[in-house]
Amino acid sequence: MKCCKFIAVALMSLLITLASIEAAGECGRMPIGQAAASLSPCLAATKNPRGKVPPVCCAKVGALIRTNPRCLCAVMLSPLAKNAGINPGIAIAIPKRCNIRNRPAGKRCGRYIVP
Repeated sequence: MKCCKFIAVALMSLLITLASIEAAGECGRMPIGQAAASLSPCLAATKNPRGKVPPVCCAKVGALIRTNPRCLCAVMLSPLAKNAGINPGIAIAIPKRCNIRNRPAGKRCGRYIVP
């Protein structure tokens, strides 16, 4: 019986550790799905390189760049983005299309470079 309790405690400790590691990912404590959902106003702009980027999208992207620029890259390269049909090559240019001055221009995001 002591063995079963020990295994249960060890398993719970492992799960808590894994949850805290996941919670401190590219988007900090915000789950990547939540970060991706906050960028939903940008969805149409990620599919058309000449389309107008909605001001609300620019505001969301600007806020994410100010707080955690690595999160923006993580969202663009995530399986969620791929499943939503987002083209990372187009999405990477949204900060420039929004005229965001403090964008991480020249930085790598996977195989893409922020313009």
